[in-house]
Amino acid sequence: MKKVSQIKGGAILSYLSIGISNLVAIVYTPLMIRLLGQSEYGLYTLVSSFVAYLGLMDFGFGSTYMRFYTQYKHTKDEKKVASLNGMFFMVFSLIGVLALVCGFVMCRYTDAIFGSKLTQSELATAHTLFILLVISMAITFPCKLFQVYINANERFIFTKTVNIIKTMVNPFIMLPLLMLGYKSIAVVAVTLIYNIVIDIINIYYCFCKLNMKISFRNCEFSLLKSIAGFAFFVFLGEIVDEINWNVDKFIIGRTSGTIAVAVYGVASQISLYYRQFSTAISSVFVPRINKIVAVEKDENKSLTELMIRVGRIQYIILGLIVTGFAFVGKLFCVLWAGPEYLDSYYITLVLIIPATIPLIQNIGVNALVAKNKHRFRSVLYFIISIFNVGLSIPLCIMWEGLGAAIGTAFAVILGNGFIINWYYSKLGLDISSFWKSILSLSKGMIVPLCLGVAMFIFDLPSNWLVLIGSILVYSVIYFVSMYFLGFNEEEKGYFRVIINKIKR
Repeated sequence: MKKVSQIKGGAILSYLSIGISNLVAIVYTPLMIRLLGQSEYGLYTLVSSFVAYLGLMDFGFGSTYMRFYTQYKHTKDEKKVASLNGMFFMVFSLIGVLALVCGFVMCRYTDAIFGSKLTQSELATAHTLFILLVISMAITFPCKLFQVYINANERFIFTKTVNIIKTMVNPFIMLPLLMLGYKSIAVVAVTLIYNIVIDIINIYYCFCKLNMKISFRNCEFSLLKSIAGFAFFVFLGEIVDEINWNVDKFIIGRTSGTIAVAVYGVASQISLYYRQFSTAISSVFVPRINKIVAVEKDENKSLTELMIRVGRIQYIILGLIVTGFAFVGKLFCVLWAGPEYLDSYYITLVLIIPATIPLIQNIGVNALVAKNKHRFRSVLYFIISIFNVGLSIPLCIMWEGLGAAIGTAFAVILGNGFIINWYYSKLGLDISSFWKSILSLSKGMIVPLCLGVAMFIFDLPSNWLVLIGSILVYSVIYFVSMYFLGFNEEEKGYFRVIINKIKR
């Protein structure tokens, strides 16, 4: 019951965290964009997305730890768990040192990395940002063990609460610094301090609340070969995600400059928030998925049922967001970021519509990793992502950010929409039942879509009051329609509980 409460509480707090993040972003991000200026905001986005590639030096060990921890914990072998912790701490620490070395080597070649489209002043700022971000990344790696240990113990309420506090405190520190003229360097420096503080909190929680044990004796380094073999394909999948969602900014920076990166960066930020609404609920099921694979005999049936149940909830939430954004997103982008960011609306739509397919199926991705059947997916996506880069470059030269987004969308539809669903079926997951269930749920979208088209045809006045009112009206009609035409009995029960709690 305690673990069920942690899952429910974690899921609720995940959406609360996302809601607070989006609310803060609505107020804070446009102020940050205006205080930084379009050029420096684009520079900050460009450098941040590039340094994020150093995060790939995790090599998939974070996800790999979860699998081996679940196996040892199931056998109740505490000594092996302690030795596993010690071995992974050494691995993560070594990765942190490697990331620091690689980062500082790359710092010497910022001119070559970011190209001729940046001015000398922008290159100097980029160099400083690079150094701070590399240090932050290097510190994060050794402390990653404590984060994954907390998640492996399903203490989701703690992690989500920390994230909420961080999100709420952030603008109260950042905005005064930006108003004093400290620009993007201050943003990155404060982020570095945040990461250190959160790492210290996680370490304290692990040792003092979870009684975590770390032993450097009897470490089974012979396991590293099988761990590395498992982790490599997780790592390959992470490379694909970085290519699909971050490489576009680098291509745009090389071909069009920082202003085009800023426009794409706004769309990318909205797309990130959209993806978070999906992973917020699926992330809390990762330990359960590993347990199903480790313990249950008819694992495919249980995994399919979980995939359908969670996928429907994700589809309900994402369906509201993507259809609502299609109808009022243009007005939102103009009011939120400014008229010069109108193209962000079109780029966002191109990014989020095809992304909906994998986002309602990410339980399946976690199941592949738990079953050690993720190799095909990783190799397939890697090949398609390389094709994505090759396609995005000429499209980006022609249409800047929109062209890059089209290349990414094509890759997502081909890989996530068609081939991976075939692979799920080959592994025994009942994908036909999944899509039949999603199709049945889609009947509830007919009425709100008709309303949305009317809203789109009749040009709405450009002010926040009209935008908020439109969102509220559309949301109410959406959920009423879904309740009567789409929800199953279980979902109606959830919905009635929420409504009753709101009434009380």
